[in-house]
Amino acid sequence: MEERHKKILQRNRTNLVRDLDPSNLYDGLLEKGVFTQDMIDEIKSSGTRRDQARQLVRDLETRGSRAFLLFLQCLQETGQHSLAELLQNGAPPIQPRPPSPIQVVRPVVQPLPVSSPMDVDKHGKDVAPVYPIQRPSTTPSPSPEKEYTRPRPPGRTRRDSIQSYKMEASPCGHCLIINNVEFEPHSELNNRTGSNIDCDKLERRFKALNFIVEVRTNLKYKQIRHELSAISKKDHSQYDCCVVIMLSHGTEVSHNRFPGAVHGVDGPAVPVQLITNYLNGQHCPSLQGKPKLFFIQACGGGERDTGFEVSPDEARPSIGGADDQTDAIPMSSSSDSLSMSDETDARATLPTPSDILVSYSTFPGYVSWRDTQAGSWYVETLDRILEESAAADDLVTMLMMVNNEVSQNSAKGLYKQMPGSFNFLRKLLYFQPQPQRQSSA
Repeated sequence: MEERHKKILQRNRTNLVRDLDPSNLYDGLLEKGVFTQDMIDEIKSSGTRRDQARQLVRDLETRGSRAFLLFLQCLQETGQHSLAELLQNGAPPIQPRPPSPIQVVRPVVQPLPVSSPMDVDKHGKDVAPVYPIQRPSTTPSPSPEKEYTRPRPPGRTRRDSIQSYKMEASPCGHCLIINNVEFEPHSELNNRTGSNIDCDKLERRFKALNFIVEVRTNLKYKQIRHELSAISKKDHSQYDCCVVIMLSHGTEVSHNRFPGAVHGVDGPAVPVQLITNYLNGQHCPSLQGKPKLFFIQACGGGERDTGFEVSPDEARPSIGGADDQTDAIPMSSSSDSLSMSDETDARATLPTPSDILVSYSTFPGYVSWRDTQAGSWYVETLDRILEESAAADDLVTMLMMVNNEVSQNSAKGLYKQMPGSFNFLRKLLYFQPQPQRQSSA
């Protein structure tokens, strides 16, 4: 949808949510190809009339260039003239619709076979798909932006109404890794021993996921902003996704939406809110509607989590070692003997624009642990989960696996860590792992 049409919808969102009657629009929006049946079913399931209206307007902004005018047509055809006139301010006039009715083709729904719960595994893969009856010369209008439905690999079951992001481009997109290891003395920040191990793992992993990976090391505050600005100005129209990975010290800052900031090697910190804003729909138009992923290996503050007692079933062996450090700023006021070797990492929040996910190595306000020999707990676990599960599981599911595994670790037998993410993705995201090359004998 054109930006001016989005602004018209946003200016009038309150009136639309208050007065719009979505139930009268569904057939017309389906017939004109503005929405798919799955999208309409999802809107219907969102709740009250106001909730459905809100979801309809939100989804409408993600559709193609003709979606706004087709929506105005539907409003007029269903007698919602006051809303149509309200939205026409600044929009081109609507061409009158031909009087001849358009025949709508809908799938013929066959009854599902009846089976007991015990038969699900046995018969689930053998049920033949149901296709609509084909009739000549009655094809409905194409969608302004054709929705992408990911083929379902054998063994994976999920709701058909949950759509997937298109992740077919080759390469899939750009991946920027900023790895700050050696900090200038006047910054009063310790060097981050072990971060190069994290960087090497993530560079290999995202190359294996078919991304163009660029690594930048030991950047100052202005250099971080320059690199983020540069990637935002790239033309991403041929790609399906963009990834930014920050490996550095972090701190807590005052914020509007995103807590936390990531330090340059010279000391000043770039707010995570600003980092994500570089790639939002307003500042990077070629990434509109596409997933933007941010991975932050940094502390969220200076607090250390000592955890709480759990039942024996929940207890697992600790993998933390004596060389564990945090990515937090040194805390000279602390009486803890570990304080001078600990550094705080960034805390992140999410911007308003959709299609953004920020994954943090730790809960906001707490330190993030890093082994000087093996790298950080978070990156080590993330890399392994992506290697083992990217071919079968979506990103959000894999991040939950990371959360669970990292939460089982203990630093020096005492301290804990809890990763997490702010998820503003609208669809499932499946990476496209590249086939592993067979090594020669």
